[in-house]
Amino acid sequence: MKVILKEDVRKLGKKNQVVEVSDGYARNFLFSRGLAEEATAQNMNVMKDKTAAAERKDARLTAEAEAVKSRISGKVVRVKVSCGEGGRLFGSVTAAQAADALKEQYGVELDKKNVKIDGVVKALGAYPLSLKLYTGVDCPMTLSVEAQ
Repeated sequence: MKVILKEDVRKLGKKNQVVEVSDGYARNFLFSRGLAEEATAQNMNVMKDKTAAAERKDARLTAEAEAVKSRISGKVVRVKVSCGEGGRLFGSVTAAQAADALKEQYGVELDKKNVKIDGVVKALGAYPLSLKLYTGVDCPMTLSVEAQ
């Protein structure tokens, strides 16, 4: 029996893949757990439509991320912090602070998980910063830590 997998099934296949399985395995395991559906013509068309819609959405989001990347790539994000003698900070600059400064200065809203700072920022100066705008779209920037 041919089935369309609704989710990834270990040792069988990935989501939206059409696989051949025995009738008993399909009825007793895959269908009962909601992991697959029978590969009828109607279900195949629905799957193709969903896949095409997901590809269009992915292409649109990638294009938007590329546009943002071209606008802010290589720019400097400035963060003002209080510091002691010798340029040492009271604490450190976090990815959340960098994300807030990015939103304030350039209007780009990112989750702090998508902001990567190389090393720990505990002194004034410039540091490399990498933003993950979308899957496969990374943007290099510079983080400038300045005294308040």
